[in-house]
Amino acid sequence: MPLPTSLAAMTDQANAAAVQAAATARIRVGDESALTGLAETEALFNSVWGLPHGETAIPAELLRSISHAGCNVTVARDDDGLLVGAAVAIVSPQNSSMYSLIAGVLPGVADTGIGFALKQHQRAWGLARGLTTMTWTFDPLVSRNARFNLTKLGAHAAEYAQDFYGPMHGAINANDESDRLIAVWPLDSGAAVRASEGHPQPVDLIVTGDADAVSVPTGASAVGPDGLPCVIDADGSLWCRVPVDIVALRTTNPEQAAAWRRSVRRTFTEAFASGHTARGVTRTGWYRLVPKEQQ
Repeated sequence: MPLPTSLAAMTDQANAAAVQAAATARIRVGDESALTGLAETEALFNSVWGLPHGETAIPAELLRSISHAGCNVTVARDDDGLLVGAAVAIVSPQNSSMYSLIAGVLPGVADTGIGFALKQHQRAWGLARGLTTMTWTFDPLVSRNARFNLTKLGAHAAEYAQDFYGPMHGAINANDESDRLIAVWPLDSGAAVRASEGHPQPVDLIVTGDADAVSVPTGASAVGPDGLPCVIDADGSLWCRVPVDIVALRTTNPEQAAAWRRSVRRTFTEAFASGHTARGVTRTGWYRLVPKEQQ
C-alpha cells in the first residue's frame, strides 16, 4: 500500500487505523474532559504505578487543566464503561510535535491491544492538528515497553537521559534511578503507517558464526551482570540485551538490577555518541542499534 501523500490523507489513514485498533481491542477510545472521568484516570495511573496512598502520578486537577488547554487526554473504556487505559499528551509550542506525559493500562488486561489503540488515537489526534511527531521517555530496562515503543509503534531513540526524573517511588520503579531513553515517533513516517496497520518492521536477531561478543566504542563491557553476553555485533548492527523482567529483578535482586542500570547506561551512552540509533527490540529483549550509515 503506497504512503498517503498529504497531511489530510495521512490523517484519514490514522483515523481508520485508530478505529480498527479500538475494535480489535474491543474498547471505546476517545477524549476525556469531564472531572469525574479525569478523577478515574488519576486513580488508574496510581494503580498502574503501584503508588502508596497519598501519592499520585498526575492529579485530576492537572488533567483538567491539560484538557482545558486543548491538549490531549485519551481514555479507553470497555463495553461496561470501565476505564481500562489512558494516555496524556501536551503540545510543544516550538515545533510540530506533541509530548506524551503518561500512558497506562489497567493491571490484568495487558497484551489485549488497549495500549496500541490508545497510541493510535493519539496519532490521529495529532495529525488532525498538524502535529507530525510525538516524543516521550521510557525506561530502557523495561524490555516489554521498549519493544512496544520501538517495534510495535515504529518509534526510534538516539538520546539517553541519566536519572531524568530524580528519585522515584512505587512498586514499578522500586527506588531505582530514573534513566530514560527519549522516544521519537514520526507520526507520518512509513514505519508509523505500516505499524498502525499491524505490519511493523520485523526485528529479529540471528546470530551466526561470524557474530562475536564485542564491546561498544571505548570499551564498555560486553558481558551483562548475569555473566552472559549483553552486547554483540551482528547483521551490521550492535545489539544490546536488557533483562526480561527488570521490575521483578528489582525486588528479588536489587544489586543486580542496579548493575544492569549501570551497564546499559554505558552501552547506550557510548553507542549514541558514535552515531547509532535504537530502531527496534526483539521479543527476547535485544535492542537493535543501527549505525549512522544504515539510517
